[in-house]
Amino acid sequence: MISAISWVPRGVSKPVPSVADPPTKEEIDELIKTGALERSGDGESEDGDGEMDVETPKKGDQISQALEVAKALGKASKVTESGTKFDDITDGLRELDMEHYDDEEDGIDPFSSGLGDLYYPSNDMDPYLKDKDDDEESEDSDDMTINPTDSVIVCARNEDDVSQLEIWLYVESEDGESNVYVHHDVIISSFPLCTAWLDCPLKGGDKGNFIAVGLMDEPSIEIWDLDIIDEVQPCVVLGGIAEMKKKKGKKASIKCKEGSHRDSVLGLAWNKFYRNVLASASADKQVKIWDVATGKCTITMEHHTDKVQAVAWNHFAHQVLLSGSFDHSVVLKDGRASSHSGYKWTVTADVESLAWDPHTEHSFVVSLEDGTVKGFDIRAATSSSTSESKPSFTLHAHDKAVCAISYNPSAPNLLATGSTDKMVKLWDVSNNQPSCISSRNPKAGAVFSVSFSEDNPFLLAIGGSKGTLEVWDTSYDAAVAQRFGSYIKKSRTTPGS
Repeated sequence: MISAISWVPRGVSKPVPSVADPPTKEEIDELIKTGALERSGDGESEDGDGEMDVETPKKGDQISQALEVAKALGKASKVTESGTKFDDITDGLRELDMEHYDDEEDGIDPFSSGLGDLYYPSNDMDPYLKDKDDDEESEDSDDMTINPTDSVIVCARNEDDVSQLEIWLYVESEDGESNVYVHHDVIISSFPLCTAWLDCPLKGGDKGNFIAVGLMDEPSIEIWDLDIIDEVQPCVVLGGIAEMKKKKGKKASIKCKEGSHRDSVLGLAWNKFYRNVLASASADKQVKIWDVATGKCTITMEHHTDKVQAVAWNHFAHQVLLSGSFDHSVVLKDGRASSHSGYKWTVTADVESLAWDPHTEHSFVVSLEDGTVKGFDIRAATSSSTSESKPSFTLHAHDKAVCAISYNPSAPNLLATGSTDKMVKLWDVSNNQPSCISSRNPKAGAVFSVSFSEDNPFLLAIGGSKGTLEVWDTSYDAAVAQRFGSYIKKSRTTPGS
């Protein structure tokens, strides 16, 4: 499944990402210490002592041992499934006669013209392979190059207990054809729940290219450098586990780092104005504000009574933060006065997602577990900490939970919604009177994430339970073109679009 999607601004990524250096002994020791390697498999014995008994293989054990190794490496053949006997495999090994492999006589095949037509010291000397290798290297180089006009999309993905970040390229050719493919991926330690791109220069310079990831099985936020391939550790970890003690027959005792969340991180929001600031929402009922440059939590807010699902910074008043919770509330707080109770709106179900309107500083929308989307105007909030103001509109958008919402950054009042009912819908919310102008089943399964691109604003990235990224060019939808044609034309004449 794809649980979260983030666009990377055009021109930010390195044309050819660097390849990471192999991990040092200290880094490997740290991975072992933190248990990151243990989580990749179940290697502990039943009695919990973690020890292995090594014996001399007996009859049939050699084959079973080889099959277990192959299975561990993910290379076990399908023929080893039920119905296959060891005798069949033994016959195959006997035919190969590997025991007398070293006894074979050296010499030249009598039907050949000599060694020269069979062996070359290197592929570079083989005229049949050299041209082929050159062509393959050229194709590989082209595929790995990120051009300034390419769109980069980061997907948080999990499949068969493997958690990773997939970095996709959306490439448009001169004839208008598009191609979407995975450029590279990053294996991470735990199931990813949310992402946020940020450009805070964590490694020096003016800007960086990083992705923050909130994790399910750990109370931490990992920040990865997107300009490095084959990296084994994040460059920054916010919070997390400081110490874990395993006791036989008892639940492990966990001690978290100072300032850390104490449960899964469900939502992230980067502040584009204060570029070292990241907000996080957690199942521990807390909202935290982090300084990613120092790796420290600067503010902890505990104004919710249940899991906090989403956070969002205002696009105009950069210190204003929204948070939405399973306690059926949305709270507005000023980061400069975190002790203030803020303003609170009550909703009818668990909050799934939040979004500020990028075209006005006063409006936001919230999507709910019951399939509705509500719009609010903060100017209607009272001076009391609890606002009983009614929503600007209530939209019965989907039959199931609305997991994701996204405003179009170019066309005012164009809103996208995605739901576990497998549908993605486009809405015109002009004058607080929403109308559905287009709907689509993107074949992504239950939809967990939708996001419009900043650079190509009518491209909508979609991720869901099937684990495949879908990109919908909404500008070719007839209803969208009819209502928002002027913005589509403007986006296509903008350099780089």
